[in-house]
Amino acid sequence: MRGSHEEGAATVLVVAMAGMLVFVLIGLSAVGGLVTAQRRAQAAADLAALAAAAALRGGSEGCAEATRVAAANDATLDACTVTGQDAWVEVSVPGPQWPGRRLRVGAEARAGPG
Repeated sequence: MRGSHEEGAATVLVVAMAGMLVFVLIGLSAVGGLVTAQRRAQAAADLAALAAAAALRGGSEGCAEATRVAAANDATLDACTVTGQDAWVEVSVPGPQWPGRRLRVGAEARAGPG
């Protein structure tokens, strides 16, 4: 027979474990949001670089086309460099929402014939 001093011990353990589970789930959610934002940023950078290189081959302004393609992918073109027919771009997208913080996630890509 158990003594009265052990009553409720399992409840405290369950509450502690539930708290840890919530903490872990919040952490996984944040990491998932960052990974998703990074994948979106990389896709936008790749597409913008390819568009810039294609525009350069056609004799157009590569960085203007990269800006248009980045905006179409909900990204901001942060940098664009053209060297010959090669284009290098850097873009950023909004990251996951954090209380009191605004995060941006960036990526870069290069495209060209060489």
